[in-house]
Amino acid sequence: MRNIYQILGLSIIAFSFSTNIESAHHEDALLDAVSNPERNVKYSARDNFRNPYETLSFFKIEPTMHVLELAAGGGWYTEILAPYLKKNGKLSVTHYNPEGSGYYKRSREAYDQKVASNPLFDDITVITAETPPTQAFTKPETQDLVVTFRNLHNWLARDAMKSVMQEAYNSLKVGGHFGVVEHRAPEGSSMEFMRSSGYVSQSLAIETALAVGFKLIATSEINANPMDTADHPKGVWTLPPSYRLKDQDRSKYEEIGESDRMTLLFEK
Repeated sequence: MRNIYQILGLSIIAFSFSTNIESAHHEDALLDAVSNPERNVKYSARDNFRNPYETLSFFKIEPTMHVLELAAGGGWYTEILAPYLKKNGKLSVTHYNPEGSGYYKRSREAYDQKVASNPLFDDITVITAETPPTQAFTKPETQDLVVTFRNLHNWLARDAMKSVMQEAYNSLKVGGHFGVVEHRAPEGSSMEFMRSSGYVSQSLAIETALAVGFKLIATSEINANPMDTADHPKGVWTLPPSYRLKDQDRSKYEEIGESDRMTLLFEK
């Protein structure tokens, strides 16, 4: 009889342990947001290159934060950040001027349509931002975290990287964090190369952030890709997902995958 009770006791312990694991998994709101089946399938297929769970964890994100995403583009990260922050936090994003022309107008219209199409995005604040900035992104010291993904090269090409970082700094509370992911140029790359290729050296990114007042607190190789040599005919846009050369050498660039990227975390 005692053996039966021992077996029952072990079963109860095992069940309790299993339940605790499932509960812990369920309470990981960030993992839930990344795994959300409502995400664009083409977007989620790129998680192995963009590592959203690991990247946002490295940025110390919490679901109660006020988060500002700079240059939200097609909303790749919006699909993760919006549901993650919806209940207890706040997401704001900067985007192109809807009165702009060409690509900028199309990009903003597509983003606005995305936000309007799903109730998960109802509480997002979309901020029109010029490059270089012509006004503050938010009220000073109101954000817990500012993030940007693969945008430094665009700002650098328009002589605006420092001024955008300054606005990020101004937006943050004291002790808040600034998380950066960017295509990484080889150290020693010329400014001309960086302006045209879509790659920025890690040292320049750090130097610029320090110049506006940030402290570098951590770097990560989460988004590194040692197969990317950064010397492609059409710059970073040669690689997926852009494939600027179309079918020319496509298998070669598929094998390389998306770009080598720095991942940096700064503190105000």
